[in-house]
Amino acid sequence: MYESVPEGPTTFEECVAAGYPVEESYPARCSAPEKMFTEDIGNEQERKNIVRISYPRPNATITSPLSLSGEARGTWYFEASFPIELHDEEGNLIVQHFAEAQGEWMTESFVPFKGTLIFEKPKGTRGTLILRKDNPSGLPENDSSLIVPVRF
Repeated sequence: MYESVPEGPTTFEECVAAGYPVEESYPARCSAPEKMFTEDIGNEQERKNIVRISYPRPNATITSPLSLSGEARGTWYFEASFPIELHDEEGNLIVQHFAEAQGEWMTESFVPFKGTLIFEKPKGTRGTLILRKDNPSGLPENDSSLIVPVRF
């Protein structure tokens, strides 16, 4: 008869909870025996030259009302706003609204934005905040989004 061997961590969170060392990098990395886990920060690194979120940061615990802030290039906006969405851990839409430019948006420079989402806490503990580039053309090649993992 074979003994069952306990498996090691399978996620970044499990690795941290098990007490393995965490590198002070961004994104953070946790080193378990024979496996490295990287913290999920969404696609922030890929979009940092287009849109940046100041609050909430990836993996922050959020509550309602959620006040978002950051900056995006003027090309991210249409008529001084862009759509924002909050999804639960199963991908279901909880709420959608928009963020508004806090300055002259008809530029290629970064323009500050603010937005507020009011929502009821979902059953799960994790979710996803999505900031969508406004795309009035509807053409898929003009779509872009910033994906920010959050906790409830």
